[in-house]
Amino acid sequence: MLQKDGFFRNRRDESFRQNQPIAPAPVAANTPAPSIETEKKIDERKESKLVVGPDIKLKGVEISDCDTLVVEGRVDATLDARILEIAENGVFQGTIAVDQAEIRGRFEGEITVRKQLVIQGTGKVSGKVRYAKIKVEEGAELSGDLAVLDKSATALNVQTKRVANA
Repeated sequence: MLQKDGFFRNRRDESFRQNQPIAPAPVAANTPAPSIETEKKIDERKESKLVVGPDIKLKGVEISDCDTLVVEGRVDATLDARILEIAENGVFQGTIAVDQAEIRGRFEGEITVRKQLVIQGTGKVSGKVRYAKIKVEEGAELSGDLAVLDKSATALNVQTKRVANA
């Protein structure tokens, strides 16, 4: 039997406080209103970030329009993002295309890093690895098919992506 505690409490069981309107903060007379350009710049600076927590398992998805993905749990997916961070206990299996990646945990699959791949001492990477620059710390494990990205192909991919997003 369900208990009516917390979120599931019946509205008749207790009196609810009426929502009070919130008064806007006073604005100084000489303070200019934000322009449309200012608002656009603020919107452009907002970063979309997805954090997959320690005990979370995310399987069979395609992650897109994500600036930063932080993996503390387990992810089995396809990813196209700017930044990937795999925490020490994090695991990512699948296909990745990112600008930068820092791996402290485990990655298995196909990864393309357009700028810099950093594998920390606790990191384990296996599969098909493509990168522009790479940094591997002592203690890290790296195995599979490794190749440096062609600089002209990287520039072409970035240009194509910008045109596609325009």
